[in-house]
Amino acid sequence: MANSNTTQAIEKLAAEIGENIYIDVAKWHLYLSDAHLHTTVAEKVYPLIENEELSEDAIISILRQIKVSLGAGRIEVSLLDLLPMQCQVNLIDLLEDYQKNR
Repeated sequence: MANSNTTQAIEKLAAEIGENIYIDVAKWHLYLSDAHLHTTVAEKVYPLIENEELSEDAIISILRQIKVSLGAGRIEVSLLDLLPMQCQVNLIDLLEDYQKNR
């Protein structure tokens, strides 16, 4: 039963991330749900929330580790490099709020 609850919690978190956080490509805002990255981010940050280890440094580290393929795989860029600073701040705030309200 706990696994089902965790899956639902990750899906809820992924939906919030996907609707609110975007990458900036040539001044185009591509929301993480449209880029199919929201679930990956949620799965990686959820253990931090669950273990109460959420910190800005930990989130930045995770964003740096997530690689986004561009040009049909010709190059890979870290998600951190594609997020505008305001989206990084918004993501941290979103995750902190999620942790408080779960």
